[in-house]
Amino acid sequence: MNSEPSDDLTTPAATPDGPIETDAVVVGAGPVGLFQVFELGLLEIKAHVIDALPYPGGQPTELYPDKPIYDIPAIPVCTGQELTDRLLEQIRPFGASFHLGQEVNAVRRLDDGRFHVATSGGTRFLTRTLFIAAGVGAFQPRMLRVDGLEAHEDKQLFYRVKDPAQFVGKRLVIVGGGDAALDWALNFASDGPHRAASVTLIHRRDGFQAAPASVARMRELCERQQMQFIVGQVTGIEEAAGRLSGLKISGPDAVTCVVPTDVLLVFFGLSPKLGPIADWGLDIERKQLVVDTEKFSTSIPGIFAVGDINTYPGKKKLILSGFHECALAAFGAAPFIFPDKKVMLQYTTTSPKLHKVLGVDSPRFG
Repeated sequence: MNSEPSDDLTTPAATPDGPIETDAVVVGAGPVGLFQVFELGLLEIKAHVIDALPYPGGQPTELYPDKPIYDIPAIPVCTGQELTDRLLEQIRPFGASFHLGQEVNAVRRLDDGRFHVATSGGTRFLTRTLFIAAGVGAFQPRMLRVDGLEAHEDKQLFYRVKDPAQFVGKRLVIVGGGDAALDWALNFASDGPHRAASVTLIHRRDGFQAAPASVARMRELCERQQMQFIVGQVTGIEEAAGRLSGLKISGPDAVTCVVPTDVLLVFFGLSPKLGPIADWGLDIERKQLVVDTEKFSTSIPGIFAVGDINTYPGKKKLILSGFHECALAAFGAAPFIFPDKKVMLQYTTTSPKLHKVLGVDSPRFG
């Protein structure tokens, strides 16, 4: 189940009256964005991080928090959530400020070379550098398109579960055939603190893209009459006193039934969208940002792109490739932040300065 990570490692963002003045803003709190914070921190550059999701972790946390990842150096296997937790632990010394549940909707270069960055949450920044680590763009839930349903969004229609307690004792309908749909259906149908009054799972076919154990458990609960599974699609709604009261479900035999509904959860997955980034004046090739491979700068000096959002000859969309890009991008940004200072490469193994930055004791050898 995709639970929101409990994270006390990040510094909550302040909300001053005017713009927040900073040296670096990182757009995207996925693994690459988090490691960008680390590489900037080693150069004593503090970052503010913005992400459209309400928690850090990006694609691994949102799409496969419990699935194993095998190609992170020195970690034989970890889940998406474990990788996020380790990265958050790693950047703890740098005190990054996180602005979550917000999307950057405007970037404008000022006469002094800084960038004015504004978010959908009303937060504004004046930053010397901008790092775009937005993966394949901002993730948006794939919508269920049924006449009249949109009016009930965030009231009785939800695409994410933020607070399971609000669904306790409700007649709950869940639409979808992936892990998220199955996991939440099992959560609300099983005995426990989040038990719903009834749970009906709707999927267009009797086959699932979910863990076999979850599918087997779902069928077991259906046999026990603790929940119901219907093959079909939502084709209409019923309302009473302005509220959603039922869903019209059309089956493969073209017969339509009505399922009484207090709350509808839809899990059709997430669709990555480049979104407002497309309007920032950057060179784009096939919905990706064109960068150089020396410092991973975009076509606008001071704006860098790392991870799956960028493209260059030989690009490989791997987390470990993004980590490499972060190191070069941080050094590429240093002249914008420290124009009168030569930034030297130092090693965390031997540098007393980096040990101080990281808050660790300098090791003794011999």
